[in-house]
Amino acid sequence: MHPLKPALLSLAVAATSHAALAEEAPSTLFTEGKPILDARYRYEHVDQDNNLRHANAQTLRTRVGFQSGKWYGLSGLVEVDNVSRLGDAAYNSSRNGQTDYAMVVDPDGTEVNQALLRYDQAFGSAVLGRQRINLDNQRFVGGVAWRQNEQTYDAALGQLKPLDGLTLTYAYLDNINTIFGPDNGRFDNRTNPANIEGHSHLFNAQYQVMPALTVTAYGYLLGLDNIAVTAASPLGSLSSATRGLRLNGALGGFSYALEYARQQDYADNPQDLDSEYYLAELGYVLKGVQLKGGYEVLGGDSGPGNRAFQTPLATKHLFQGWADQFLTTPADGIEDAYLGFTAPLAGGSLQAWYHDFASERGGDRYGDEIDLSYTRPIPGVKGLVGMLKYAHYDSADRTRTLDTEKFWAQLQYSY
Repeated sequence: MHPLKPALLSLAVAATSHAALAEEAPSTLFTEGKPILDARYRYEHVDQDNNLRHANAQTLRTRVGFQSGKWYGLSGLVEVDNVSRLGDAAYNSSRNGQTDYAMVVDPDGTEVNQALLRYDQAFGSAVLGRQRINLDNQRFVGGVAWRQNEQTYDAALGQLKPLDGLTLTYAYLDNINTIFGPDNGRFDNRTNPANIEGHSHLFNAQYQVMPALTVTAYGYLLGLDNIAVTAASPLGSLSSATRGLRLNGALGGFSYALEYARQQDYADNPQDLDSEYYLAELGYVLKGVQLKGGYEVLGGDSGPGNRAFQTPLATKHLFQGWADQFLTTPADGIEDAYLGFTAPLAGGSLQAWYHDFASERGGDRYGDEIDLSYTRPIPGVKGLVGMLKYAHYDSADRTRTLDTEKFWAQLQYSY
């Protein structure tokens, strides 16, 4: 062998190693990091057919933080939120004592929204700390990002991807920072604590067989110690074990979702739970317009108290209408038949939805709802998006629900 070849090989290896070390220098945590800056102004109007005064809430949610770069797969994130009222407190935030007004759940306060360490490698990731968790379509576990104070989780979460298309997720929850926080006070009750305490386990296995079929099996074991299904119910009555199967996919212009779940009591729940969930949904894209219709059922129960199928950790605003009339499933359950579309319009996006609600037990009508929204980036200001949104719920049984009208105007800037 030529004497220069070993020397050249050594130099090449050394150069490669040096480059690798340079790429993995601890300074990349800062030099490749990026600041987080987000501001969201919202005006919300609520008009209900009762003795409460109309709510008019102006709030500003400001978020600042830092997302680090990666060093040998390690990274970190810190994010702080502040929610501030602008103008008069002409609404009930659940904490401000304005109980003669309709509810707008956006309490004032400052809180660490996320603070976590993350490790990524080829076959998965792990996250430890206060974090955002959104599983599947957020029907059972989500961040409730619609409200000004996002729901986050003090948790340890791990994901494994041992095969192409297969994702296995497990999370242990120690504390849930709810939308009602950051603080409790003399106006809260057992249905809206700032923090939900307890020990919960989330299992989710998702396998994309092909574009036309994704199969997801899940088990959500929720030990929720200091919250109740209603203000008169015992603490722990939302602790539950929900196990289910979801099939969804797309083929051509069509999309679909089919889902079934069963919910039973768990941990120290003093109530005997046994209810079911069903979903059938079909969509079609026609010349850029996304059409979708579906039928969703959350089962009721004939026993004492409210033992219906509940979704306490869900992003509930995404489901059963934007007027938020069914954040707690009624004791007789609920059937929701819905139809709507999303369409591009004048550089933005227009949505329109119709819902028809009935009880799952007995088939009594609750009412119907029309939802409209338009979202558009604001020209000339990068990162600024405007939104107008409207919901009108018409009650068919005023002993159970109330006529409700809501309107939102929002501006959000993200850096």
